[in-house]
Amino acid sequence: MDIPHTRDYAAEVPSVDAVNAKEEAVEKSPLFRKIDESLMNKVALFKSSYARYAARAMLATLFLTLGTAAAFGTALQAEKFLPGSGKFTFAFMFSWSLVMIIFMGAELGTSNMLFVTVGVYRKKIHFSTAAKVLGTTLLFNLIGGIFFAYLISLTGPFQDLPSANYLFDGIAAKLSKSSIQIFVEAIFANIIVNTAFFINLRMKDDAGKVMAIIFVIFIFAFLGYEHVIANFPAFSLAFFASHGTIAGMTLGSVLHNLFFALIGNYVGGALVIGMKYAWMNKTKTNYVD
Repeated sequence: MDIPHTRDYAAEVPSVDAVNAKEEAVEKSPLFRKIDESLMNKVALFKSSYARYAARAMLATLFLTLGTAAAFGTALQAEKFLPGSGKFTFAFMFSWSLVMIIFMGAELGTSNMLFVTVGVYRKKIHFSTAAKVLGTTLLFNLIGGIFFAYLISLTGPFQDLPSANYLFDGIAAKLSKSSIQIFVEAIFANIIVNTAFFINLRMKDDAGKVMAIIFVIFIFAFLGYEHVIANFPAFSLAFFASHGTIAGMTLGSVLHNLFFALIGNYVGGALVIGMKYAWMNKTKTNYVD
């Protein structure tokens, strides 16, 4: 006759470490739960349908091109009636670009800098996947920016513009900036852009989201900070509308601006906002977000 073994009830009680590990596995931050969900959707689409992901990236610069065109168009008209007012109308109208990008589900490279970097830090995705997703987003943002800017340049508001106007003068000023100025302005630009993305993830009311996004993006647009993706259609539109006659607009000056804007945007969006909040939320306390 077999003697029954004594049941070890203590072994069935989870240890403190196991309980802590389980609690840590459940993300306490509502914000980062949404970031994780959004990141996984991006990666799943990228892996299952590269063409559809690329199309969403091109959509981002379609909306940016429309917003940029409307911003410059209203600024050109405003300057005729009240010199100096173009800066205000430009910033307000440009802000609608991000509203369209967010609500239409497009893929923007400067926000994805945050998503993929945080994903690697939090071990949600591998570095190679992050690099591919971000690289693809930037590439098709660029393609879309050039293509849609060319089409917009063929429309009425951008025909036969005088050599001195808000659009051409503004782009010439951008291209004359020093490396350090572009870099620092790009940091602040993407801090602002990703703050708007965080607001969108945290707020529930659509009307509130729209108002918040507009007024947040107004900051960087009004201050004239550098955003590498926004510069894709802006530079392209100015080039096509001027037929390449803008002072100081050379391949070298354009690449110079885009390079330092790209690096600065990454620092501002991925490191200052993304990594800082990811690090602050990696805590055992309930003080998250």
